[in-house]
Amino acid sequence: MSNVPITVAHGDGIGPEIMAATLHILKEAGARIDIEEIEIGEKVYLSGNTAGIAPESWESLRRTKVFLKAPITTPQGGGFKSLNVTVRKTLGMYANIRPCVSYHPFIETKHPVMDVVIVRENEEDTYAGIEYRQSDMVEQCLKLITRPGCEKIVRYAFEYARKNNRKNVTVFVKDNIMKQTDGLFHKVFDEIGAEYPEIEKGDWIVDIGAAKLATTPEQFDVVVMPNLYGDILSDVTAQMTGSVGLAGSANIGENISMFEAIHGSAPRRAGQNSANPSGLFLGSVMMLVHIDQPDIAELAHNAWLRTIEDGVHTYDVAREGVTKQIVGTKEFGQEVVKRLGQKPETLKAVEYKKADAATDADKKPIYSIREPQKKDLVGVDVFLNWWNGSFYGSANELGPKVEEANGDGVKLVMISNRGTKVYPKGQPDTFCVDHWRCRFMAESQGDTITHQQVIDLLGRISGLGLDFIKTEHLYNFDGQPGYSLGQGQ
Repeated sequence: MSNVPITVAHGDGIGPEIMAATLHILKEAGARIDIEEIEIGEKVYLSGNTAGIAPESWESLRRTKVFLKAPITTPQGGGFKSLNVTVRKTLGMYANIRPCVSYHPFIETKHPVMDVVIVRENEEDTYAGIEYRQSDMVEQCLKLITRPGCEKIVRYAFEYARKNNRKNVTVFVKDNIMKQTDGLFHKVFDEIGAEYPEIEKGDWIVDIGAAKLATTPEQFDVVVMPNLYGDILSDVTAQMTGSVGLAGSANIGENISMFEAIHGSAPRRAGQNSANPSGLFLGSVMMLVHIDQPDIAELAHNAWLRTIEDGVHTYDVAREGVTKQIVGTKEFGQEVVKRLGQKPETLKAVEYKKADAATDADKKPIYSIREPQKKDLVGVDVFLNWWNGSFYGSANELGPKVEEANGDGVKLVMISNRGTKVYPKGQPDTFCVDHWRCRFMAESQGDTITHQQVIDLLGRISGLGLDFIKTEHLYNFDGQPGYSLGQGQ
């Protein structure tokens, strides 16, 4: 078989040490790979490249389509972008996969029966990073959820479960509050899940779901989530196994995929030959499966399990009565190599299968292109920066002033502050800041309005001396509101 080219970055801090140990295991296990090395991270940042990655490195990634990356250090201070986020979003790595497995009784954990895979959406949500300061008191972050983004990650979760003989896929959302964004994620989960009748489905509001995951992880199998929830809970779940340092991670794209440990570069540990390479190594095992070398993945992974089982540990997971030998980074890799060909006796041995051509031929599209719906402009939310010095009762002063902008077929129907209706008929106890959402609708219920009417409305608002800072158009799609309804509407 011909070798598969991969791109390797040795990273910063402990990165070079754990990468050396990982590559030593892969080489001795017979991995059929050709390595292209690139420089990323701190040195590149400090050379003046605020992205942390050089143009020629992008070319290597596009050429090999497989990236094994050690942790990197992002310099503190403004102007430096997160390289992880940059690479994931630039190269369309839409799915972050984190298997979280307990290794009881060899690694201390409160959850001895745990084998959960977190599938996290990787490109959108609040991680779009679209933020604004809009007034003296208010900062805004936009949460963007797209139908294609939901379809890609949910489809991946079900396909992962099918290929890996997982029995259940559960979605965590907060659609009791965020009915539009998280509501779309949940809706897509239900739609796509219906195509997999052999797989059980579950859904939880993320807060109680997180509580159950933290206390009874054995009830879960594959959990799929939007970006922010997935980022938080994948770290929580990894730590529940006994150590974040044991968790590997895959970032899967349509064309290019990246494999890594989930922990950082730990610069204070650099050069001490003490870091645990297990997270990066397990990320590399996921890489071997991805490039269809399951035989090497199985050989290396079982040797690692046997090493853990034999009580050969790095300092971070060592404990009295279980650990028989504390070893350094390099030595841990050597101990795994010694056990190539062996399988664990207490822990469950892993099995990986080659890609099934028949199954792959039956692959469904990971996202759809839907027919556009009829889109009608029915109103506009105009956000004002206005302050009269009082946190209470000021809506009763602002409301009549804003109503002076009524006319030309458009009228004010509601003002809210931080999402709570305050005018008309607001409550005097509502705490208000200097940021107001003023909802204008067509005077005649059911009518549409035009862009020109919105423009003219803003002119009237400006003429009243009011500072409008943002607008959001209100649309109906096929007659259904595409916006959250204000109280009293």
